[in-house]
Amino acid sequence: MTGWSIAEAARVLLAAEDAGTARGPITEEWPGLDVRTAYAVQDEALRLRLARGEKLIGLKLGLTSKAKQERMGVDRPVMAWLTDAMVLPAADPLPKLIHPRAEPEIVFVLGARLAGPGVTAATAMAAVDRVYGGIEVIDSRYADFRFAAPDTIADNASSSVFRVGSVGVAPAGLDLTLEACLLEADGAIVDSATGAAVLGHPGEALALAANALAERGLALEEGWIVLTGGLTDAVPISSGARIAAHFTSLGSITLAG
Repeated sequence: MTGWSIAEAARVLLAAEDAGTARGPITEEWPGLDVRTAYAVQDEALRLRLARGEKLIGLKLGLTSKAKQERMGVDRPVMAWLTDAMVLPAADPLPKLIHPRAEPEIVFVLGARLAGPGVTAATAMAAVDRVYGGIEVIDSRYADFRFAAPDTIADNASSSVFRVGSVGVAPAGLDLTLEACLLEADGAIVDSATGAAVLGHPGEALALAANALAERGLALEEGWIVLTGGLTDAVPISSGARIAAHFTSLGSITLAG
């Protein structure tokens, strides 16, 4: 395909998401797609989502471990938008997706607006009202999860749906560095981690998001949900599978494939 543009890339990726069909990386057809342009694609896709009735409710971070960043050739985590259409209610099964994978997350709900630059983990955590456990289901629109960093950013960081647990705790009552999580698939524990897996402390991810958004003239708004990044590697979800994340202080979250 020739004639790529920000608007065309956003349209193509959103159409692939809606249809549940995978495609090749855009960077193979548009070598000039860089990280800055990819975020513009992401913003245009958000505009299209809002135009069809979705509501912006927050932000997610990805590639919050150094190992994942090195594999993708980036030097900082990536960010993407969350809308209300991505919330998976507690009783609902997964919708039809391309190749879903689940990863447990520490989730923040903001009690105050958080704007950079200069935000630290401490000032970021002061803006948090409640902390929850959650599971994000990622679902790249690229075949075999094969992509470069600009591809995944343009694709809203492989967003699909997420589920937040029912146990909300004030941040002052938690040591998020030590908050542990066991990831279960079909009754077997397949991975484990603590909050330290997210940049040493999930508050660091929140601060990074606020400062990075400030470079684009944006901020994290009061009431927003922030998914701080996968604590473990993402686990493929087969049809009929049962996935659960068990946290020390934040309860358990389950979903069915």
